[in-house]
Amino acid sequence: MEASLRDLIAQATQRGGAVGAFTCYNLETAIGVLRAAERFECGVVLLVSPTNFRRPGGPGLTAALATLATRAAVPACVQLDHASDLALIKDALHAGARAVMADGSSLPLDENASFVQEAVRLAAPFKASVEAELGRIEGDEDMAAAAEAGELTDPEQAADFVERTGTDCLAISIGNVHGTYTKPPNLDWERLRGIRERVAVPLSLHGTSGLLNEDVAKAIGLGIAKFNVNTELREAYLRATTDWLAESPRSDSVLDLNAAQIEAVAEVSSRKLALE
Repeated sequence: MEASLRDLIAQATQRGGAVGAFTCYNLETAIGVLRAAERFECGVVLLVSPTNFRRPGGPGLTAALATLATRAAVPACVQLDHASDLALIKDALHAGARAVMADGSSLPLDENASFVQEAVRLAAPFKASVEAELGRIEGDEDMAAAAEAGELTDPEQAADFVERTGTDCLAISIGNVHGTYTKPPNLDWERLRGIRERVAVPLSLHGTSGLLNEDVAKAIGLGIAKFNVNTELREAYLRATTDWLAESPRSDSVLDLNAAQIEAVAEVSSRKLALE
């Protein structure tokens, strides 16, 4: 059943957990995520990357994911992830997304706030949720250098930013990175505590692929209400594809291949959902 991001987060936090958000490149990945969610009887977010949305089939995929969300046995929401273009956000809302991430984190603070404010205005007629990001780490850089450069989220700044923008959810940077980690990072737990004490809206943690399971669980316990998963899902999908093709070189069954891909995604998603 289709649900709003606000409702999914509220349901997750009521049971002391966080909602999982998973990047879906096609219908197979989305079906795998929903299969895992049904196993745990919990809601999930189906993420569409801006790169995927810009492809010729992107709006159609978003609409198809919205249909899957409506027909799912668990609450689900389609979200456009990391969008830095207001036109893209508008198009995604028209295509069926009911949440968007207005990512102005690469902009100066005031420009980021203005960008998010405009995204909130665009989302309002659709009753869609907006997630913003404050603080940014592009890749697996040294955490001390990132802190010195001001790329980790400042608790006081975050409180003011949320109040100014009206965002529904805030993605924060506490030493987590997008992509892969060369080694598990030392997350700044005191920073997370400080943000949680000052910020009224739910917090999200991106880059959970590669984090230790105990770190993800601890982050949820300290107030993270949404966590994003991409890399591990993609790797499982591609590994299942190559394994199936190697094991069944003479098969022409696309449906059997899809079944292997779906189950591989479901297994990774299940392991992540078990942490919340």
